[in-house]
Amino acid sequence: MSLPRTERIKPSVTADEIRPELIGIGRRSALMRGLSLGGLAMLTGCDLSTHSGVDAALWAMMRFDDRVQAELFSRKRLAQTYPVSAVTEPFRFNAYYQEWQVREMPPDWRLELSGRITEKAPWTIDKLHALPRETQITRHICIEGWSQIGQWSGVPLHAFLQRVGADFKARYVSFKCFDGYSTSIDMPSALHPQTILALDFLDKPLGPEWGAPVRLRIPTKLGYKSAKNIQAIAVTNAYPGGYWEDQGYDWFSGS
Repeated sequence: MSLPRTERIKPSVTADEIRPELIGIGRRSALMRGLSLGGLAMLTGCDLSTHSGVDAALWAMMRFDDRVQAELFSRKRLAQTYPVSAVTEPFRFNAYYQEWQVREMPPDWRLELSGRITEKAPWTIDKLHALPRETQITRHICIEGWSQIGQWSGVPLHAFLQRVGADFKARYVSFKCFDGYSTSIDMPSALHPQTILALDFLDKPLGPEWGAPVRLRIPTKLGYKSAKNIQAIAVTNAYPGGYWEDQGYDWFSGS
């Protein structure tokens, strides 16, 4: 099974590059979903290379569904990367629960696989650590209205899916977590070169608060897609939804 070609990937998005697309989005989709003209103007005028520009855009952008996010973050573009000096310190904890409710890794943890996958045998954490890894310093953009830059290392998801014989023609990849969370992404996003199964954070193995033993890191999506504490991965043609998706954050994802 061969991996779809990813050549000619363009550099990170700038405000000027996406302004025409954003204007089009405003006409076709954003307004009918309740985004004000003022919010759209704010988003089209922001500088996405700065903390203040990104944070200012979040409240407009959080109203966008997955399809509109895909127009903002083209699958043929790379999210901007940063030097180590840009990493946010201290890095802010985020989850759908409070930090004192962090879940410890189950002693018998295995990564379970299902759906349109040839090799469904569970994976141990040691087996995952034996795979080649990549490091990225990228911006985590939270739907709550803030962003920060972190450093993650892990296995490219496209390489893992290829290793287990996933059907790249399937539409979705879903993630279930032992902390009760779940999410899903479309297959092109799963195959994006910057989407990884992160095992390390800031050059150390993931701690429980950062998603141990493995989390999804997908810098071309809003932060709620980067699921922590992953327990199971499934490849499917049926839209799987997720914790926030089922509450209306992905209006068009199931169509």
